Amino acid sequence: MRRFFSILLSISMILGLAGCTGAKPTEPSENNAFVIGFSQVGSESDWRIANTKSMTDTFAFDADYEFIMENARQKQENQFASVRRFILDGVDLIIIAPTVEEGWLTVLTEIHDAGIPVIIIDRSVAVWDDNLFLTNIGSDFLRQGNLAVEWLEKVTAQEAVSEEEEPDGSTPVSTTLKILHLQGTIGATAQIQRTKALEDAVATHEDWLITSQLYGDFTEAKAYEVMTEYLKENKDIDVLYSENDNMTFGAMRALDEAGITYGEGGDVKIITFDATKEALQYCLDGKINLCVECNPMFGPQVKDLVEKYRNGDTIPKHVYVDESAYTSKDLTQEFIDARAY
Repeated sequence: MRRFFSILLSISMILGLAGCTGAKPTEPSENNAFVIGFSQVGSESDWRIANTKSMTDTFAFDADYEFIMENARQKQENQFASVRRFILDGVDLIIIAPTVEEGWLTVLTEIHDAGIPVIIIDRSVAVWDDNLFLTNIGSDFLRQGNLAVEWLEKVTAQEAVSEEEEPDGSTPVSTTLKILHLQGTIGATAQIQRTKALEDAVATHEDWLITSQLYGDFTEAKAYEVMTEYLKENKDIDVLYSENDNMTFGAMRALDEAGITYGEGGDVKIITFDATKEALQYCLDGKINLCVECNPMFGPQVKDLVEKYRNGDTIPKHVYVDESAYTSKDLTQEFIDARAY
């Protein structure tokens, strides 16, 4: 069902929003509509599809706005081309969900020189002059990573206490916690900050070890590929720290094929980020130990910021969306069924 929903929405994005062609889902309004150009990273994950839907549902069918979305298909050069088209078209405001943090100074300067305001969403940009954009709205990815490692600290401490003494009265031999790290798109804010949280935690725990960092590019297919290859030679894993749900799904399939159990009572504890419906269902069913939420449904908050700008109101330089972390004990079927993504 998840794949069907993803495919259906992806087709909708391509046909209804016309990907990189710049087609406009809303016809130009006769009442001098405010024109927004939106450069979206792509449609690489369930999270991204939900984020696109939130943005289009918010703007594309509002007569006060003309909303132009272009799908960069995870390539920064496509985003640069889209943004420059927006400048030539003379849009009123540009929204960018950047592929990676670096490399934006020149393009943002061009937008600034054209007198067009910019809102950065989801990820961040690494530029020395933050006057080049109005605001940055999205997740606190470092906090997400810290929530994950704090949970892991708590769980491993509890397990250490319960195993403090062997049945024969002897003290158990200290063991190393072996963590396999599955990384998303290198250079993306989510990857940078979630990686930092894990690496910082490992540096403070002598008995924690990152056995390998595999590149999964935030996609299920890539994660399945790299996990399958890794497990041919290395099966000694205690924890899988996966930087998004789609990579986790690919990794789970590879673990299944390798005969390795996971989740509650399994050989491998799984920590995943995004907390999409399917991941939360796996969590409730005991297949995933921890889901750290990354909320994609902030289209209405972006619209609120746009309207504050149009009214001349002061807006904060950075806005974080509300997010939580979930174990099976925190979930009910009713909560998951009511989930918007």
